[in-house]
Amino acid sequence: MAMIFGVCFFGAVVQIVLSRFIGQLRRVITPLVTGIVITLIGISLIKVGITDLGGGFNAPDFGAPTNLALGLFVVLTIILLNRSNTPWVRLSAIIIGLTLGSLAAWFSGKLVPQALPDLPLISLPMPFRFGFNFDWSAFLPIALIYLISSIETVGDLTANCMIARQPISGPSYISRLKGGVLGDGVSCMIAATFSAFPNTTFAQNNGVIQLTGVASRYVGLYIGVVLFCLGLFPLIGAVLQQIPKPVLGGATLVMFGSVAAAGVRILAQAPLDRRSMLIIATSFGVGLGIAAQPNLLHLMPTLVQNLFDSAITSGGLTAMVLCLLLPESKAATAAANKAPESDSLEPL
Repeated sequence: MAMIFGVCFFGAVVQIVLSRFIGQLRRVITPLVTGIVITLIGISLIKVGITDLGGGFNAPDFGAPTNLALGLFVVLTIILLNRSNTPWVRLSAIIIGLTLGSLAAWFSGKLVPQALPDLPLISLPMPFRFGFNFDWSAFLPIALIYLISSIETVGDLTANCMIARQPISGPSYISRLKGGVLGDGVSCMIAATFSAFPNTTFAQNNGVIQLTGVASRYVGLYIGVVLFCLGLFPLIGAVLQQIPKPVLGGATLVMFGSVAAAGVRILAQAPLDRRSMLIIATSFGVGLGIAAQPNLLHLMPTLVQNLFDSAITSGGLTAMVLCLLLPESKAATAAANKAPESDSLEPL
């Protein structure tokens, strides 16, 4: 454990340093690449949402009619509340859907409240509880994971800018990307210090913004306080963990679909010439193909498996390589040079 957290601590330095060079990577991380990555993120997460809706991974009653009915009830509740003309009803659609879904699960017998575990009232973190160690052979693959995570973060932040009606080009956009990737790196470093595993930008929050229409950063600060309380008072987390998986799946399915829709929206804004269509087709083919056959690379070296074992990393890296290898047409280059840097909607 000391070696794991030590490697994760120094791996975060890779992300922190990389955040300072995001502007120089714009030739690689183009809107076409970010659109592909965001779409793959959403499609990959949809599998998680639909698995929870069915009852959860390896659940003995997976796919039971009760599970499907609960998940569908939550989905319909969120959709109907989002069509309301009352702003507070739309803003509360997700929490209301989770609450009504939990009540329905209780009446149907799916939710049986369990006795709370014997946990301390307050749990204070201790720096480097398991010690601190380092190993180069373990650091290299972890550093690669941090690099891949940064690519995913750029995609999530681009979707966030679009949903929040902020520019997806120009200095302010690059500044947001730098700050977001830097925040991820610092957060991972703090997590390793207090014996927690690395974390990354959460794409599901883009789905929440899409559904509620609220993109204020102050909401993020308030939620940070809530998360702080969840870590400080473990009994609160124990209560929330009793929400049935089908109820959570119904809510996350809509949010994950919103992430994929944001990626499609970014792709629709890019000039879809023959080069772009070839990059999209190949990237989706590689990414979704490996997701459909996860054992395809089981005979390859461990480094290759770690690099291409998910739709997001394999499809995203394929898109970046093709963007570098396939030259843009003269017409597309001229159009990009003439386009204004902040051709976006007005800020909220």
